[in-house]
Amino acid sequence: MTATTTVAAYAAPAAKAPLERATVERRAVGEHDVLIDIAFVGICHSDIHQVRAGWGEAIFPMVPGHEIAGVVSAVGPGATRFGVGDRVGVGCMVDTCRECDDCRAGLEQYCAEGPVWTYNSVGRDGQPTLGGYSERIVVDENYVVCIPDGLALDVAAPLLCAGITTYSPLRHWNAGPGKRVAVIGLGGLGHMAVQLAHALGAEVTVLSQSLRKKDDGLRLGADHYCATSDPATFEKAAGRYDLVLNTVSAPLDFAAYLSLLRTDGTMVNLGLPEERVEIALQALSGRRRSLSSSGIGGIAETQEMLDFCAEHRVAAEIETIRADEINEAYERVLRSDVRYRFVIDTATL
Repeated sequence: MTATTTVAAYAAPAAKAPLERATVERRAVGEHDVLIDIAFVGICHSDIHQVRAGWGEAIFPMVPGHEIAGVVSAVGPGATRFGVGDRVGVGCMVDTCRECDDCRAGLEQYCAEGPVWTYNSVGRDGQPTLGGYSERIVVDENYVVCIPDGLALDVAAPLLCAGITTYSPLRHWNAGPGKRVAVIGLGGLGHMAVQLAHALGAEVTVLSQSLRKKDDGLRLGADHYCATSDPATFEKAAGRYDLVLNTVSAPLDFAAYLSLLRTDGTMVNLGLPEERVEIALQALSGRRRSLSSSGIGGIAETQEMLDFCAEHRVAAEIETIRADEINEAYERVLRSDVRYRFVIDTATL
């Protein structure tokens, strides 16, 4: 592709407006770029937050989508990592400064200058980035990962956000044999966290509002499943867990959940509520507990996660939809009416 190309997409024309069919321009394939024909793209809850400007000012029109799986159809003259026909993925970021300490350490997601996000961001060319709800995308090869043959493209797509967002903290806080991990919420992130923690060898508990998804949780690898609507849950599990992953984006009673940690245990927030949250420091001081957060993962760690998932047969559980069902899917996500990730078949664009 030697010139810009017009491709079909779905875009939000303004904040809180329904998504609609659109066309967007993709840049020419540069020296180190790859052109990807997108096959599937997942719907992440963060897509909804940003389309509705729930996290602050946003860029419109917006083409969401950062769980992208597809096939390389062209490469730039200097690109060496991928060839035409390769199965690849693109996650939440498409560029960073590449020079700061974090970038050099493989922690590009914490780039000192801030990553260029796959959408709702501004690239180094000064143009707004447009995401994966589209036919094709052009990305620098350094921000593209290989999807192993053991993973189908449709179930691999959500791994590019939901998978790495849960894998990274599990690895960082050493989830494994002898460790007790609790996962708050069994949704898009939660159902990945359960599978990954189980595959890493940890003892896994799901903490959900009700027992409605208990059978699913146990099937996915949880050893225990508890209803947080039952006050006895917190009494029985006080001081039990080494690591608690909060995968929900709604405000919580942090003091109650922090009470579940053992001495030196950590609660990691992965969901980002739109509302301001407050916490009493007394909930941390008693047993040297920690409250932390984690954001996706670097490119090398994302590749490690994909390889791990292929080896351990871990994949997203999905419901494939047509492009004209996106707005309905958004409403269903807000009602927690999906098990467990919507994936758009981009052939329907």
